[in-house]
Amino acid sequence: MAGNSFGEIFKITTFGESHGVALGVIIDGCPAGLKIDTAFIQAELDRRKPGQSSIVTQRKEADELEILSGIFEGVTQGTPIGIIIRNADQKSKDYDHIKDSFRPSHADFTYDAKYGVRDYRGGGRSSARETAARVAAAAIAKQLLRHFNIEINAYVSKVGTIALDKDYTELDFSQTESNIVRCPDAVTADKMIDLIKEVKKDGDTIGGVISCVIKGVPVGLGEPVFDKLHADLGKAMLGINAAKGFEYGSGFDGTALRGSEHNDLFYKDEHQQIKTQTNHSGGIQGGISNGMDIYFKVAFKPIATIMQEQDSIDKYGNETVVTGRGRHDPCVLPRAVPIVEAMAALVIADHLLRNRSSKL
Repeated sequence: MAGNSFGEIFKITTFGESHGVALGVIIDGCPAGLKIDTAFIQAELDRRKPGQSSIVTQRKEADELEILSGIFEGVTQGTPIGIIIRNADQKSKDYDHIKDSFRPSHADFTYDAKYGVRDYRGGGRSSARETAARVAAAAIAKQLLRHFNIEINAYVSKVGTIALDKDYTELDFSQTESNIVRCPDAVTADKMIDLIKEVKKDGDTIGGVISCVIKGVPVGLGEPVFDKLHADLGKAMLGINAAKGFEYGSGFDGTALRGSEHNDLFYKDEHQQIKTQTNHSGGIQGGISNGMDIYFKVAFKPIATIMQEQDSIDKYGNETVVTGRGRHDPCVLPRAVPIVEAMAALVIADHLLRNRSSKL
């Protein structure tokens, strides 16, 4: 199976399955001399882990990290960093009934068709549990970005039809973690939580949108042709389980504007730095960062596993009925917030290092 690595300079390779012994990641290309706060890595994993509230899966995993290599006395050595997160609360029997059946809108059929074999326990490698390894790696990337005063904030901006109709500049990102849905507006958050609980009671699931803002990105990150910064961000976001769409800057709404309305006019600020009066470009022009805030949205579908009967086919071609069992998220969004931040951090760290030497 190819496609388990991401990045060019700051490069990660993840491994492990949902119901295997452990998940893990190898980080290559992290500069030597970076002080690592392991408590921060654990805190990031805690934001993503299951069982943290009533509106997410009740699988109980501590997701405690174990650092195997690359860090000595709290400092990176410039060598590959190895991290594992052991699985502890697998209930594989919850998946015995779909051993030979294809769950609608899951990876069951495509995995079976491509590889001729699949780990049906929790989806195996296709499970979103794999993203724990990405979050662990990105916690190191975030600590690298702190040296350059780069800050990443993601939040839930829409659940179903309930949307946070405020520009990100009006929000207090310190409030994102103040509620279980991770929306920085208390009134909207309560409505989102009520909707998710209602959907869960119906044995159903619901999707929505996560918005993300990256502040402090210097001018010049990204390549002008095939490695455009927004293209790499798009690839990173669409590589997250259940992601269905990506837009940055003005996105699809910008198509309704004329060029005279959409163009970001330049000016010099009080420090003689070149800025733009508006930011429809989303901080990226010609595939290269322009120093303004980078902002984007990621759309997530309703989780495919629902607690209702659905018609399907088994691997022998027979008609069958599939019903979800076990512990599943009624809405992926609350736990996907740190994953969106993680993938953004990996992209920015990688492009930052492309512009710099391999030593801090």
